[in-house]
Amino acid sequence: MKEIKTGKSKRIDKLIRSMLNILTAVGIPLDTVSNRTKVRIAEAVLAVCNIKKSFSEAKSSDDKHFLTTRQIINFENDYLEGSYSSGSYDDIRRHHLILLTTAGYIVSSSALDKQSTNNPTRGYAASPIFAELLRSYETSEWNKTLEVFKQKNEELKEILARKKELERIPVVLPSGIEVKLSAGEHNELQRDIIQKFLPRFGFGAEVLYLGDTTDKYLIRKDEKLNAIGFFELEHEELPDVVAYSKEKNLLFMIEAVHSYGQMGEIRVKKLKDKLKNCTAQLIFVSAFENKKIFRRFSDDIAWESEAWIADNPDHMIHFNGYKFLEMHQ
Repeated sequence: MKEIKTGKSKRIDKLIRSMLNILTAVGIPLDTVSNRTKVRIAEAVLAVCNIKKSFSEAKSSDDKHFLTTRQIINFENDYLEGSYSSGSYDDIRRHHLILLTTAGYIVSSSALDKQSTNNPTRGYAASPIFAELLRSYETSEWNKTLEVFKQKNEELKEILARKKELERIPVVLPSGIEVKLSAGEHNELQRDIIQKFLPRFGFGAEVLYLGDTTDKYLIRKDEKLNAIGFFELEHEELPDVVAYSKEKNLLFMIEAVHSYGQMGEIRVKKLKDKLKNCTAQLIFVSAFENKKIFRRFSDDIAWESEAWIADNPDHMIHFNGYKFLEMHQ
């Protein structure tokens, strides 16, 4: 990793380079990411593992050592000479830890207790065998521990894959086709949107987009989206569920709100701007699991949008809207 310039002191620079060497040794694909992202990945892992001076300090989930994304940023700033904004916490999950969590080297508390994958209070920790490997770095046990780690990790990947498949949430689309979402409260709410909301209020709507934490484009019908003037799916404002009613020419933009993501004024404006060429009438919906969660976000829901509560599926809350009243006349 000599080509990378970290801009850090010699001690922190060595920690970062060593972590990158370890990640390369265990098969994390770093060739396709920028040097800056490589540094951020290394820093995030050092933070999660509580490594301030030496790899012998590495802690794991067995030590109950979990850090939230904001705590990871604080650690990077306090101990790794970082100067990162607290508002960049989502980058930790989406860009800096994604390879490690996918491999199973870093685990999240949501994977252990099935809380929402979008819950900002969840934490990350090193898996016990990964922490054990880190503690052996630059010791006489390193090579032996690395080989054992590789063998165990292959077995662990198979076990985790089987476990995740068993926990996946089956969702029956309006068309009758079944897809499966990864486990979690957020995806349970997405299931309810499709199986409870759309049959009641969707006027025969077809799901044109559905995202998942493990497959962002679980359902993606580009041709039909393009036909009504939808924007590029890669845009960051993309809601959880997009459905289209050909009968009424309605485009439903639905967000499953568990810990954030409600259809607020700013977000609705951004979506309207992106959809200025859309030929369908836009319906913005914030969906909630229950009234308690709804009340937390009700002040921030945009006017001329809708709210729906899964445990009261036969009702909707209209924020000063008349569209649905006209339809039911």
